[in-house]
Amino acid sequence: MSHLTLPAMTLRLRRALGQFAMGFALLLLLLGHVGGIYGLSLVQELEASLYDFKVRLFAPAQVDERVVIVDIDEKSLKEIGRWPWPRDRMAALTDGLFQQYGVAAVGYDIIFSEPDQSSGLPVLERLAQSTLAGETSFRETLERIRPKLDYDARLGEALAGGPSVLGYYFSYASKPEVVGQLPVAMFPCAELRHFGINPLKATGYNANLPRLQEKAASAAYFNMQADFDGVARRMPLAIDYQGQCYGPLALLTTQQAMGVARARAVAGTGWQPAGLDVDGLRIPLDNQAMAMVPYRKPGAFGYVSATDVVHGRIPASTLEGRAVLIGSSAPGIMDLRVTPISKVFPGVEIHANLISGILDGNIKWEPVNIGRVEIIALLAIGLPLAVSLPFLTPLWSAAATLAAALSVTGGVFYAWSAWNMQLPLAALMMVVLGLFVLNMSYGFFIEARSKAQITRLFGQYVPPELVDEMAKDPARYSLRGESKQMSVLFSDIVGFTTISEGLEASQLAAMLNVFLSHMTRLIQENRGTIDKYIGDAIMAFWGAPMSDERHARDAVLTGLAMQATLQELNPILVEHGWPEIRIGVGVNTGRMSVGNMGSEFRMAYTVMADAVNLASRLEALTRQYGVGVLVGEATREACPDIVFRLVDRVRVKGKDKSVAIYQPLGVAGEVAEPVLDEARDFEAVLKAYLDKNWADAEARLLALKSRDPGKLYDVYLERIGHFRDNPPAADWDGVYTYTSK
Repeated sequence: MSHLTLPAMTLRLRRALGQFAMGFALLLLLLGHVGGIYGLSLVQELEASLYDFKVRLFAPAQVDERVVIVDIDEKSLKEIGRWPWPRDRMAALTDGLFQQYGVAAVGYDIIFSEPDQSSGLPVLERLAQSTLAGETSFRETLERIRPKLDYDARLGEALAGGPSVLGYYFSYASKPEVVGQLPVAMFPCAELRHFGINPLKATGYNANLPRLQEKAASAAYFNMQADFDGVARRMPLAIDYQGQCYGPLALLTTQQAMGVARARAVAGTGWQPAGLDVDGLRIPLDNQAMAMVPYRKPGAFGYVSATDVVHGRIPASTLEGRAVLIGSSAPGIMDLRVTPISKVFPGVEIHANLISGILDGNIKWEPVNIGRVEIIALLAIGLPLAVSLPFLTPLWSAAATLAAALSVTGGVFYAWSAWNMQLPLAALMMVVLGLFVLNMSYGFFIEARSKAQITRLFGQYVPPELVDEMAKDPARYSLRGESKQMSVLFSDIVGFTTISEGLEASQLAAMLNVFLSHMTRLIQENRGTIDKYIGDAIMAFWGAPMSDERHARDAVLTGLAMQATLQELNPILVEHGWPEIRIGVGVNTGRMSVGNMGSEFRMAYTVMADAVNLASRLEALTRQYGVGVLVGEATREACPDIVFRLVDRVRVKGKDKSVAIYQPLGVAGEVAEPVLDEARDFEAVLKAYLDKNWADAEARLLALKSRDPGKLYDVYLERIGHFRDNPPAADWDGVYTYTSK
């Protein structure tokens, strides 16, 4: 009998050794992440998702009547006028809140950084100084009515009528702006550093007019700090500017409503970290002075229309004694954020949630030395499972995994709800479920089906010949997210809306199929990966899943080939009775996150990063300059054997940093001499333009336009005409800022 069972026992032990190795590898991988040796994006993303789930699960549903939002809504804009309102309207709103409704405090999610000239007072003052109108009676009349026309003074007096907290924001730019006047700081930041807390350091600010700041009880920043995935989970409760710590709108409004002079830094107690104390209310902070926002469910705060406050149409009981925040829900001026509660969330409600959490004392906190606690928990749960699961039957393995998962989740959820303690859960759940999955799928996923999986996963993105190449070593390729240096291409049909309106649906579909087939073939022939079709647009990238050291060059040459192929394709389209097509192509290079992304309902292998967004912006800019292909600086630097001409230096919508954009002309040695001459001539135009030598630049542009009447030259001619009448500032750097996508 023993002779018959020995081979089976040997096979079982050999397989168990493989499972042990995988289990311990997973455990060590997660320990490295938890120990801070490196960061695993998957664990970070899962942790963020689990955090958001806890917020939604335990968010209170009750309405908090202590905080009310005065809404500059569409109704208010219709009755009072478009935004921004003259300061006398804001004065009337503020007077109503303090004098008629007796609110506890007013926080403004608004900046008053520039003087109000809507009353016409500056014009009257100039008239009073002129020879024609400088009569004594005119001056006397002006002095008599000046108080009524000085809207800033009227707002200042209204602010002085109660506990008002103006809003401002800090900036972290290398060349910061300093506008307006800051309020008195909360305290020196050394008080927080004494407890190991180092707040974010600002380099500049945009604050309120001094004459308004001096009248207001206080002022506070409304900066919000989004996490790596763009979700606002935490709020900085202190920001360091030149060694002094300043407070946020929620904190300062709470203090004013409570009548508290200032918050103070306090040491941690036991497991609880250091933080702030507001008249006995404790706010725990992390090591960057951030506090977790204790979100309530949507609808937790009352909204009243600003125009109803101005006209006294609201019952006094609705606002009396409340902390009021003034914000907006009107389209175009509404500040929207992504939060754990909703992907479209009013920014002013984040401040309201934080006020509510401070008053309730339910700000969540992470224990001191949480990393050590997580390592111990990971070992205590992971080691027994890694050793036992290889020898358990599938049923017992499932039971052990379920018991461990329920114990861990239950403990973490209890700590959250009972003690306001935030404990990490992602690594623990990953080791529990990961060990189970590894042990159950050892043979199927790792040995037998790996090659077929590569074909199935990547066959829809890359051409068959690349799939065959990848299948030779399937272990190298995965849909799991990773960060890589890559290049991305966007193309879009110019004037597609007009084209679609002139064709029947069947004709439009047929035309698009012909166009997309030709373009897709080009991309795949140049080792590109098709990301997606967005109507008539194409998104593709190079560098994944197959590595490509020349990804930038391949992407640029593909863009040029698409334009060349379109010249051959257009006659075919015309033969079918379809219109000719023009496309714009944008290419950019940079570090991108690539992998399978999406939701539980649909996943897609795609790339995400700022570099991807810039490529999309570049494609849109091709229409502005009348060129077929535009690339970013990083792409140009990665293609030393391609000839480019500098088109412009721009600041695209949503970005503070400027970028140079280039038009690729072709491979060096293959570009016609007239094209090179034109590029050199345009380089001289740009030099004269940047030197503010408008006459020289214009003359050169007109000469170029006579040879090739392109839209690019019209753009610069128009700018030169503008700058002649409106000279740029002395420190003008030549960057053109686009305010739309």
